[in-house]
Amino acid sequence: MLYNSVLSFCWAFLIAVFAIPSIVYVAHIKKLLDEPNVRTVHESLTPRLGGLAIFAGFMSALTIFGSLENGVQQVLAGSIIIFFIGLKDDVVPVSAFKKFFVQVLAAGIVMFVADIRISDFKGMLGLYEVENGISYVVTFLVIIGITNAINLIDGVDGLAGVIVMIITSTFGVYFYLYGGELLGGYSYVAFSLLGSVMGFLRYNFHKAIIFMGDTGSLVSGFILSILGIQFVRMEAFDASPSIAIAVLIIPIMDTLRVFLLRILNGTSPFAPDKNHIHHRLMDLGFSQVMTVFLLALINLLAILGVNILSNLENNYLLLLLIGYGFIVTGVIEIFYLRLKRENASVQ
Repeated sequence: MLYNSVLSFCWAFLIAVFAIPSIVYVAHIKKLLDEPNVRTVHESLTPRLGGLAIFAGFMSALTIFGSLENGVQQVLAGSIIIFFIGLKDDVVPVSAFKKFFVQVLAAGIVMFVADIRISDFKGMLGLYEVENGISYVVTFLVIIGITNAINLIDGVDGLAGVIVMIITSTFGVYFYLYGGELLGGYSYVAFSLLGSVMGFLRYNFHKAIIFMGDTGSLVSGFILSILGIQFVRMEAFDASPSIAIAVLIIPIMDTLRVFLLRILNGTSPFAPDKNHIHHRLMDLGFSQVMTVFLLALINLLAILGVNILSNLENNYLLLLLIGYGFIVTGVIEIFYLRLKRENASVQ
């Protein structure tokens, strides 16, 4: 398994590294470029087709070196569907309804065909095994939520790629060490995505010459949601639900935070704005590189903390993670509001 995991990572990395220069060239020739606007931080026309290289590296590595058993085949099928709607949206704008419909279809494939779903909460919120109806609803919300959460944090050069890299490497190691015959094959899924995203980051870190786009962020988010669900199902850890939340804490925390702010401001929770946590950090004067570094550090500290305290019950770990999220976002918001008041008084 180690040999194939390394090969899948290396193959995906090389495919992405060698594919992106050609994609950038064609995108400039065909004028498939993202124009700067009030919601973006980049200042020049930049291609949004990095997801092409990510998906090419991931799919080829997984099908060559990985195992398509235990639901991986259906995960790949769902990823293909997500890929095409993301690609269309990167070239020609697609309505939110159409993107949501395709995500529902992809989620249905993995839930109903592969039977990939969360059925045991291992004591979190007092729940253990739950009936099928609750299982399907929770699984659906997790897939749709994480898929779109990665898309939402893709607002700073290298941020989404670094966060995806942290998540995939963590899950990949866990699946390799503890997945066993049933879930061990998901280490190939994780390392294939890790390799392709790292190859993409070669060109996406500040200053980026290409963006992940909806193709890359939606496919990555969909795959990460399945990795998280399968990790929760892992029997080796009673604390697997809490560890999964810690691993995914940045996209979860930012999505919940920005939805709450939009609702409090009287706007639609789905309306785009510049209230994401990375926007706040940049408003405080941090560079794009430092913003990525700080958010990666916040993610890593959550993972480290939950692993150290993994002998605690899931309810206690969940409370600690909620408290950690409130402290992080609260401190950032306090400094932001103070800076805003200072600027207003100067004017």
